[in-house]
Amino acid sequence: MRTTPVLKRALPVLAVLGATVAAPAPALAAGPADGFASVNALGQNGTTGGAGGTTVTATTTAQFLDYIARPEPLTVQVRGTIALPTGTTDGMHPVASDKTIIGLGSDARLSGGGLNIGLPVDDDVTTPPANAVHNIIIRNLSITGATDDLINVQMFSHHIWIDHNDFSNGDDGAVDIKRGSDFVTVSWNRFHDHDKTLLLGHDDDNAAQDVGRLRVTYHHNHFDGSDQRNPRVRFGESVHVYNNYYRDNSYGVASAMNAGVVLEGNYFHSVNNPGRVDFSGDLGRMVQRDNILVDCNHAIETRGTVVEPRTYYPYTPHRAAEVPTVVPAGAGVGKIREGRS
Repeated sequence: MRTTPVLKRALPVLAVLGATVAAPAPALAAGPADGFASVNALGQNGTTGGAGGTTVTATTTAQFLDYIARPEPLTVQVRGTIALPTGTTDGMHPVASDKTIIGLGSDARLSGGGLNIGLPVDDDVTTPPANAVHNIIIRNLSITGATDDLINVQMFSHHIWIDHNDFSNGDDGAVDIKRGSDFVTVSWNRFHDHDKTLLLGHDDDNAAQDVGRLRVTYHHNHFDGSDQRNPRVRFGESVHVYNNYYRDNSYGVASAMNAGVVLEGNYFHSVNNPGRVDFSGDLGRMVQRDNILVDCNHAIETRGTVVEPRTYYPYTPHRAAEVPTVVPAGAGVGKIREGRS
């Protein structure tokens, strides 16, 4: 393991690809989906969720589980606390395609279980099936206390947008994305009181499903003492991690199994290892620019080149120095302000 002196002051890490940082974007994005979830691909034009369908409101467990499993487009509003049972599924409940699941106000909550986005696991399927789960938006919910993952995305699911939520106290992952899933954005969420936060690519032996996929954007998330996997990446390229605020984590981002990560405009405070490519399994690749490290024990490890996210979508990052103010003010529930994009 590389050892370096503790970094006691803010260290701006300059661009290594000659890119310039543009003017700040608005702090509270209301929509539409951005990042990889906005890309037209796999027969889907961006991520629209339940747009064009009926809007329903769930106040009970039975209503919620019925609505999210229906085949038609729906916007499912969640009011109050919905307790998700464990039952025979270890508390993981399937979400069908073309759904928007959005909390009302600042106290909408799912507790005791998690959401499963994707077909059942089948190692023999190595290309996206026609019935892959797709086009799902999850916003403005507190999700806590799951007996497995808080959200699991698997089996070639695509065009998923997970935005402005609060994640805590799951037994396994907070948001796990794996088994060929693609075109996903995880934005403006707060992760806290959680250990294994974000897994991208579940296993070193899963190249057949994952190589050429797992394109995910993580931006403006608040990793508020979440310990590790923020995210831990295998195989995916490009994986775009920008404008996130890291505070008191054992490590930030790990890239392995030749994954390609662009780490850009993040702020790391009291993080033992902000970014690693020598982690477990084969080495990953990482390009970093305009990151700030404060009281971190190691520098960001870099290796190789990575396909630029701008190849797929436009974006306008904040300056890294703005992140400690902008992200806590805007990330999590009750922070969506309609009319701002």
